[in-house]
Amino acid sequence: MRRGNGDPAQQVHANGTVADAIVAVLLREGVKVVFGYPRNAILEAAARAGLRTIIVRQERTGMHMADAVSRMSKGGMMGVFVMQQGPGSENAMGGVAQAFSESVPVLVMPQGYALHEAHLPFNFSSTRSMASFAKHAEPLTGADQVVPVLRRAFSLLRNGRPQPVVVELPFDLLTQPFTGEMDYVPGKALHNLPAADEIEAAADLLIAAENPAIYAGQGVHWAEAYDELRALAEHLAIPVMTSLEGKSCFDETHELALGSGGNGINGCVRKWLDECDLLLGIGCSFTPTPFGLTIPEGKRVLHATLDPLDVDKAVPCEIGLIGDARLTLAALLEAVKRRLPEPRDSAPVAQAIRDTEAAWFAKWEAKCTQPTSPLSPYRVLWDLQQTVDVANTIITHDAGSPRDQLVPFWKSVSPHSYIGWGKSTQLGYGLGLVMGAKLVHPEKLCINVWGDAAIGFTGTDLETAARENIPILSILLNNYAMACELKIMPEATERFRATDISGDYANFARSLGCHGERVTEAEEIVPALHRALAAIERGQPALVEFITEKETEISRG
Repeated sequence: MRRGNGDPAQQVHANGTVADAIVAVLLREGVKVVFGYPRNAILEAAARAGLRTIIVRQERTGMHMADAVSRMSKGGMMGVFVMQQGPGSENAMGGVAQAFSESVPVLVMPQGYALHEAHLPFNFSSTRSMASFAKHAEPLTGADQVVPVLRRAFSLLRNGRPQPVVVELPFDLLTQPFTGEMDYVPGKALHNLPAADEIEAAADLLIAAENPAIYAGQGVHWAEAYDELRALAEHLAIPVMTSLEGKSCFDETHELALGSGGNGINGCVRKWLDECDLLLGIGCSFTPTPFGLTIPEGKRVLHATLDPLDVDKAVPCEIGLIGDARLTLAALLEAVKRRLPEPRDSAPVAQAIRDTEAAWFAKWEAKCTQPTSPLSPYRVLWDLQQTVDVANTIITHDAGSPRDQLVPFWKSVSPHSYIGWGKSTQLGYGLGLVMGAKLVHPEKLCINVWGDAAIGFTGTDLETAARENIPILSILLNNYAMACELKIMPEATERFRATDISGDYANFARSLGCHGERVTEAEEIVPALHRALAAIERGQPALVEFITEKETEISRG
């Protein structure tokens, strides 16, 4: 591949291949790393062009890392994942489905069978099989289609609802010469604004409401609408709660912050969700999930979303506002200020929030400070929050108990410092997410919190973190059981030990090149964390394993 005029993708060499041409497009689109698992010819072509490749231990984790790169860069550095035809594509399906459910754009390029074998019975087709959980899926059918197919893919990734796009690459086509012109130009990202009359009507309702609340979702992150959200909330003295995916889009130490809601919620979220007389949902889909907030029936709702398919899908609304979250909030604020030039007094609302939070936390303080062993997971997570620099930390939960024990108590203070998820809850998702986040933000402390069930799914990719010099902090809550299932599987547990799982995970982490330490006593929590942080400063990933009790109680508000 020749390079000219400072553009590494300026020309494809006369004997360059289709794979080289695809990599040239990736370079022009600002891709910085390709995640994958062999065999896929894109990996070698990327290396030839100097584009970093990261090989994972299993395909699902690679998809999760690509997911996080897209999330944390807001699509500016699009996540890309490639894998082998057949078993590699099959293994990656869970990661693609997870990104689809969480509305995250990832370019997925599975190698496909040779063109003449692509439609033989029983040969796995990524185009057919992944179409139901991708925004779009199509095969590359000729060398002359590289530019139009990838232009279409990146346009779909950047516009409308963010979701994965699948481009299947027949392996015999990848090695063919690319003889076309590399005239690829990066695509456009377009943003739209709700109709003016809808904005005006929504502003009237917000001002008239006596006890309104804002429910902020992931769209606030994607639009980077943090300032606009805060300005609207402060002007009208409206308290703000967030969805799991929206967590950290509003400073949770702000006087108007209610916190985040999932399966586990705090008292403030519960009170205002139940009692508010108008709920403004911004940048959210209101898609029902057992792991997120349920909007009470009969609630008056204003629904501002990017995707018109969300409107009245699950939660009826009085007004639907279709558009970019930042533009929508800015327009609402302008309309509100024309009617109400001076900000409302926020002191009464702020005091009510403080009183509600204090009453709620009083019920949980004993668990957060519990000195006995086995450790309370709430004590571990409380000490973690008091030990790290929260403003300079990116943290994510895993599925099950770690999510429900972390979300109500962890107070994020900076934008996108919490990676929340819960539309689909695949165990082990958090490890790849935090590894990808560390690649985008190497200056941040990046933490995943998981349990002994989750590490069984993706734990071997701790070796990827060590090999690729991705120094993350992994907090493992080991209770020697699937605690969430204890109440629903008592007979299976008693007869067949169905929920009994565990291992020596600190030793496991050390065997993979990480700092590993096991903690059993409360007074050792903070010192162990400091030792792990010191290892991270030296560039080594760290796992701290805490032996905890089988805690099944979570906060319902």
